[in-house]
Amino acid sequence: MRRSGLLTTLLASLAFASPTSSAHGQVAPSAAAPVPLDRVVVRWHAPETGGVRRPQFIFERELAFEARLEALADPDAEPGLYRDRHVRAALDRHIAETLLASLPISPAPTSAEVAQRAEAARIALEQRARGRARLLAAAAAEGMSSDELDALLRRQARASLYLDRMVAPMLEPTDFELKIVLRSGATPFKDQRYEEVAPALKRWVVGQRLAQALDAYYQNARARVSLSITPAR
Repeated sequence: MRRSGLLTTLLASLAFASPTSSAHGQVAPSAAAPVPLDRVVVRWHAPETGGVRRPQFIFERELAFEARLEALADPDAEPGLYRDRHVRAALDRHIAETLLASLPISPAPTSAEVAQRAEAARIALEQRARGRARLLAAAAAEGMSSDELDALLRRQARASLYLDRMVAPMLEPTDFELKIVLRSGATPFKDQRYEEVAPALKRWVVGQRLAQALDAYYQNARARVSLSITPAR
């Protein structure tokens, strides 16, 4: 039920991708349900990842988990549900991050820099999910191990480092920039003093910048991506 529901949602999302997609694609997995054997639901390739000779695969559990994260970050989402728009957003983000993470960075980041950025990505992910408990619950619901979560964070780390170093600096906004954003009233920290919210505000601003850069990059790269759905057997 849960798995076929996600595939149905994914097929509908790919065929009728739209921000106003209907609710027929909603999925309400039960966290108490047993986790079945995983399987590939999306196969894709692009020149950045080695082309047709090096296909990339997205597994059902990881896509479901990433769709849960999109729903948790969506203030209009119903508790416990992710819809076709969340699956589509998760798929786009996954491919965009993978593309960026595969590109060379100059100078190449050290393992310590990647680890530091991965830790920052973990904190930002908790903020997106509106709490560590929600993030861990989403991971548990899809049977995601700590190693799988670490792999996702390393992917995000390398993608963000590429954008910061090779496209435009975005990981270290200045105090002046942050104060301007806070005064704009367009953040979750309205009516709060800068000194009280500076670290959380910085993570929020960096997250917004990265999301916008990811979307812009993927819109340009979309034509180079060949993607197919792997049907259930």
